[in-house]
Amino acid sequence: MKKILIIDDDESARVSLSLLLKEEGFETYEAESGTKGLDMTRRLNPDLVLCDINMPDINGLDVLKRIREHDELIQVIMVTAIEDMNSTISAMQRGAYDYIVKPIDTVRLKHTIIRALENKELSQKLESLTPKDDTEYELFNTLVGKSNSIREIYKKIGQASSTRVTVLIQGESGTGKELIAKIIHNSGITRNYPFVAINCTALPENLLESELFGHVKGAFTDAIKDKRGKFELAGEGTVFLDEISEMSLNLQAKLLRVLQEFVFERVGGENSIQMKARVIASTNKDLYKLVQEGKFREDLFYRLNVFTIYSPPLRERKEDIEVLVKHLLKKINFILHKNVRKVPRDVMDMLKNHDWKGNVRELENVLMQGIVLSKGDVLEKENLLLKTEPLKESKELKIGSNITIEELEKAHIKAILEKENWNIKKVCDILGISKATLYRKIDCYKFKRES
Repeated sequence: MKKILIIDDDESARVSLSLLLKEEGFETYEAESGTKGLDMTRRLNPDLVLCDINMPDINGLDVLKRIREHDELIQVIMVTAIEDMNSTISAMQRGAYDYIVKPIDTVRLKHTIIRALENKELSQKLESLTPKDDTEYELFNTLVGKSNSIREIYKKIGQASSTRVTVLIQGESGTGKELIAKIIHNSGITRNYPFVAINCTALPENLLESELFGHVKGAFTDAIKDKRGKFELAGEGTVFLDEISEMSLNLQAKLLRVLQEFVFERVGGENSIQMKARVIASTNKDLYKLVQEGKFREDLFYRLNVFTIYSPPLRERKEDIEVLVKHLLKKINFILHKNVRKVPRDVMDMLKNHDWKGNVRELENVLMQGIVLSKGDVLEKENLLLKTEPLKESKELKIGSNITIEELEKAHIKAILEKENWNIKKVCDILGISKATLYRKIDCYKFKRES
């Protein structure tokens, strides 16, 4: 049963609210002053607090501030008899979930309380700074950070994941826009349906249209059979349109129709197909500026801009670097079968002070290289190249480039095999894996020993 604390010096207001909430199945507590409310908050740790603003001993805004300092996950709804702009702004700035004016609309209040409690549950799910165990899902699907900007993203995810609202994620390359999209998908009503991603920069216009909407046999030269597009394959799940700013104006018009009418046709087809999926789009460019330059449709911009999330560059949230490093080390160790977990303070300070123009992706790539080159369990400074330089083990891969963990693993295993002249036992000892795993990797990556 969820616990709600009511802080108000008006006894009749407290009693009526308490009766109302008890009828809704909540466990309620009452405090007649801010001082007593803070004391009860510390003792009871309620899920939600309803707090009046004007009280004789402590101003409600100060109570709000101290509750948030005690536990940021406690949802606080401010209640006042006077609607004041400055108080409203101050309340929201200090972390209030909402601001309600007396006389209270009970329907709105109940709805707000339910949403606030749902928001807390989602925040708790997304709050974890490091995975609880080495499961692949937790390592690869956790948004890591404790900065205010990341906490705001947690809240936005909580709001977006419970509906099928169109979401636009903006931010520089390497800031984790696709990760945010995946967490939105996996945290809410779409979690049991497919997540289908498509990079709008990867294909020319005609092929991108076919990828999105599908095509019928004979629609063009290579259309030898009917093909379902991403919108169809996603079903009631999510279609993630990465770098939507690169989509042609012609295709933008067709996407706009889909978002407005929720129907589309396969290329060359005549039958309308209902679109049930939610659309999440991302961009590393200023769409509003592109609209002004005539490079992006204004009507599509406003259709996409219904719900926006800003993914900040790493330089704007450097307080997250330490916890990011710990998380990424765990993730990379899991993939590369290594155990580099100790980070000396001077190394951590060096990482914190770096500019990270490539954002989290660059940080991950630098740590990958450091782990590959480490001989023990300590991340050593000399193994971290913070400029764009070739990996010592593979001249093909560059730090800061858009390489995948799979590509790095492939290069690392190949380098060790060649260095040890394919001595399987030595290679297994260096990599810390079994012979069966190594043979499986050799087969997977199609390695062949040069004679």
